[in-house]
Amino acid sequence: MSLHATLPPASKIALAHSHAVQTLIRDKIHVAGGWISFEQFMNLALYAPGMGYYSSGATKLGSAGDFVTAPEISSMFGRTLAQQVLQISQQIEHADILEFGAGSGKLALDLLLELEKSDTLPRKYFILEVSAEFRERQQALFANKAPQLVQVIEWLEQLPAQFTGTILANEVLDAMPIHIVTWHNDKLLERGVTWQNNQFAWQDRPINNAELNHSASQLMPQINPDSRLTYSYVSEINLTATHFMRSLTSFLQQGVILLIDYGFGRSEYYHPQRNQGTLMCHYRHYAHDDPFYLPGLQDITSHVDFSAITQAAEDSGLPLIGYTTQAYFLINCGITGILARTPAEDTSIFLPQSSQLQKLISPAEMGELFKVIAFGKNFSEPLIGFSAGDMSRLL
Repeated sequence: MSLHATLPPASKIALAHSHAVQTLIRDKIHVAGGWISFEQFMNLALYAPGMGYYSSGATKLGSAGDFVTAPEISSMFGRTLAQQVLQISQQIEHADILEFGAGSGKLALDLLLELEKSDTLPRKYFILEVSAEFRERQQALFANKAPQLVQVIEWLEQLPAQFTGTILANEVLDAMPIHIVTWHNDKLLERGVTWQNNQFAWQDRPINNAELNHSASQLMPQINPDSRLTYSYVSEINLTATHFMRSLTSFLQQGVILLIDYGFGRSEYYHPQRNQGTLMCHYRHYAHDDPFYLPGLQDITSHVDFSAITQAAEDSGLPLIGYTTQAYFLINCGITGILARTPAEDTSIFLPQSSQLQKLISPAEMGELFKVIAFGKNFSEPLIGFSAGDMSRLL
């Protein structure tokens, strides 16, 4: 059975939109001489102004969308994260909060409501959001649920000139456009996209990006420990994410960067047996591996190489503070205590919250695949979120 037959059908309007995105990318391929990198394809499919998946008006999150994030699962996620943010803010004078890619705004809402309870609201909660649709949803959420907090929030169009406090990014790195590389014995090729027979198709070409070629060459010993063996390997390299980390040091004066995403350290990410990479697409709560399916209507992601993120951060003067699983981080920050605020006798509320807690921390759900990593600048205080379960040896 084909992939198209197993996924929910798209409406005529959605199909027309996808066709327009397809035409846009096809034309870019033609102008480029018949081939573009997958990084270019993914950037257009997700972020083309007014047309890409994150730039158009289609619902992405929740039951009517394509995927669900931790803040959507439970308000306990944001309330627990607030405990870590509070600890950071108590160590820094005039600490604010900056969130990248705030999605529906649920994380910001839950976090600020928790801080409001203890009268520890920041002066400003900045949100840098590339999606106009998400920005509108965030503004509507606060207007409806917490109008008293609207004055605290400021939406940014670009990076601030300087910032002090906590920087948050939940499931942001995984949606950054990635390069796909093939290693075949000692030969390195970049996997790109062409237009053939009225459809997108893969095509490998020699790497002409010096930075990409260097990164791919450095990974050879990891991918093929025994150089005497023939091998063929496909995986991703996320140069955009490493550039993002380097950009943070330019404006962060003092504070902590907290990144939450799914991924691994390098030895596990580029394990010899993971020879087809981690590219994944999400459409109407179905996960599959065809990025050419309905461009503009589905999310395209890859797992995060946290070793590369750490190297880029430390090379830029952002030392590692902690690295652990989402389960350890949330437990360390007191999520079970937050659940305990609801009396167990109130089963109509307690039982759903207990189920939500399991989704956030269970190894079979989000607990182990999702990691939390922190970097600091002019900040050396141990963070409560990493008091147990240290995994930095795996980076």
